Amino acid sequence: MSKLWQLAHGRNIAIGSKSIIMGILNVTPDSFSDGGRYNELDQALANAEKMLNEGATIIDVGGESTRPGGASIDAETEAARVIPVITALKQFNCLISIDTYRASTALRAVEAGAHIVNDVWGLQREPEIAAIAKETGAGLVIMHTSRDRITDQDVIADQHNFLNVSLQIAEQCGVEKSRICLDPGFGFGKNTEQDIALMARFRELQAFEYPLLVGTSRKRFIGAMTGQDAPMNRDIGTAATSIAMRLAGASIFRVHNVAFNRDALAVADAILQSEAATE
Repeated sequence: MSKLWQLAHGRNIAIGSKSIIMGILNVTPDSFSDGGRYNELDQALANAEKMLNEGATIIDVGGESTRPGGASIDAETEAARVIPVITALKQFNCLISIDTYRASTALRAVEAGAHIVNDVWGLQREPEIAAIAKETGAGLVIMHTSRDRITDQDVIADQHNFLNVSLQIAEQCGVEKSRICLDPGFGFGKNTEQDIALMARFRELQAFEYPLLVGTSRKRFIGAMTGQDAPMNRDIGTAATSIAMRLAGASIFRVHNVAFNRDALAVADAILQSEAATE
């Protein structure tokens, strides 16, 4: 049975029998995979249109690299990169996500047309983002991270400990549960062993009873498993993780190569639909 993820501007998306692809649009000079490729507005729009034509439902716009060691920028620089892109993306009538942990950028992005705020610090860097989600009705992706924390906990226990704090922040601000999606944060403060363990036990995250988003695309741990050092050569490995995570309960997939993952997820969806038909 499908349920609706409620988003800003009166939009929603059905979470259920069909995988949802979120295409990555980095308008940054230094992102680990595609930094500098889409800095100009026309380049960014051309890539967004390509991803939409290939099957993306959501375009996730990021103005600051979140790779380990990435250069930090100020809020004005971030907004100057992302707001023109978000404004222009409205011509496609697609769903738009803003990848930011800054409350000021989140608010400006939703006002410009974004439907979703994707916070890689899970509301624990700038909790004001929760209030903005409440005020604007934006969908909210709350991501787990192990950055800036020391943890030797079981990977699932650490997910619960971190995300329960984030969910409490959202609840205290009055964010409706129907607007929340969780991301376990593959690659964020985790080593390869932890990322693989998280994949192996991903099904346990269904206990949260929220839609689950995964962002494994071209990550370092995929390179470690496949022997592919160059991020651009990790799309096949990414598609393999997408199938595995879909079968384990994920609904939304944040990827660079939409076409690869569209086909892989079509296979996973067919398997799940066949299973459902025999129950």
